Amino acid sequence: MKDPERENARLRRLVADLSLEKQVLADVASRNL
Repeated sequence: MKDPERENARLRRLVADLSLEKQVLADVASRNL
């Protein structure tokens, strides 16, 4: 069994990365329009 605390931290980091990426893409897209 994996350590749930570590797994949670990993998932949260993954979600944060995705949100950041989405924000950057939206920013770039809005500048190109």
